[in-house]
Amino acid sequence: MASNVSGTGSGTARSSPGGSPTTGLGSGWLVFAAVLMVFGGLMMLFQGIAAIAKDDVFVATRHYVYEFDLTAWGWIHLILGIIVTLVGIALFTGATWARVVGVALTGLAMLANFLWAPYAPVWSVILIALNAFVIWALCAAPSPPE
Repeated sequence: MASNVSGTGSGTARSSPGGSPTTGLGSGWLVFAAVLMVFGGLMMLFQGIAAIAKDDVFVATRHYVYEFDLTAWGWIHLILGIIVTLVGIALFTGATWARVVGVALTGLAMLANFLWAPYAPVWSVILIALNAFVIWALCAAPSPPE
């Protein structure tokens, strides 16, 4: 009869306190968050490119409190989208720093999309919801085993 003693055995799968095996990512929540971060970052990147290249596509509202030039908003979304995508890719390694930075960046992305809402309201709401799921998944994922 074989026993499962912590620290023994070969392979990369470890047993969590509940008895289910975990990988280096910790759980499926980190994979879920990483995929959504990469997707959300790429969508922000494309949104930024659209605002920079062809800013007459968007309808600008008058007397908007957070009114920037659409090209400025495009650059903000482009840069933030690139960074969110890179941190999402880093999440696939299971790094703790990527989880912390991921929560902070997706919070910034939510804020940027909220401020972008007068230009693309439906798209902004979709990306805000997607970023909320990312934050939830990053916070719900179990801590990596020591």
